[in-house]
Amino acid sequence: MLEDIKKIVSASIAVKQKLLSEETLLKTVALVVDEMVKAFKAGHRIYFAGNGGSAADAQHLAAEFSGRFYKDRLALPAEALHCNTSYLTAVANDYSYDEIYARLIKGIAHRGDILVGLSTSGNSTNIVRAFEAAREKGVITVGFTGESGGKMKTISDYLFNVPSGDTPRIQESHILLGHIVCELVEKEFFKS
Repeated sequence: MLEDIKKIVSASIAVKQKLLSEETLLKTVALVVDEMVKAFKAGHRIYFAGNGGSAADAQHLAAEFSGRFYKDRLALPAEALHCNTSYLTAVANDYSYDEIYARLIKGIAHRGDILVGLSTSGNSTNIVRAFEAAREKGVITVGFTGESGGKMKTISDYLFNVPSGDTPRIQESHILLGHIVCELVEKEFFKS
């Protein structure tokens, strides 16, 4: 079992080493940080969406903005769109699970807001539809996916396509990238 543990840790490290060599992806991190700082300064909001473990990651990252990361500071307007279970179950039942996020984006998002969607495959229909709705409203989209980018590759304004096809390794890297974004946005927005 100890060898299995070492193998898993090594696989996670290998994906993160690949991230270090992905110049385009690293530059995208800087661009997203700039967009988020600009959005917050203009009074806009950031929305997060995901399914399963990616929903947990979406909620985690939203909380880093609305709570705090390192600094004791005011809350930033960010929320995960799946947290209202009454809404989620009603819309999934009355319309379709594929519509849960798109319907909210159509109803509450405004031009200049940002939608962050997490999908390891990049093909989650409810995230794809939300990104399409976002595009119609002038909402900036940031996709967190795996290597191929899936359908989100062509509909994301900014794409973090982690260089892996292994779901757990992709999700670990999503949190790493998300934490980097949160840390740098907080640092830039709350400069003394």
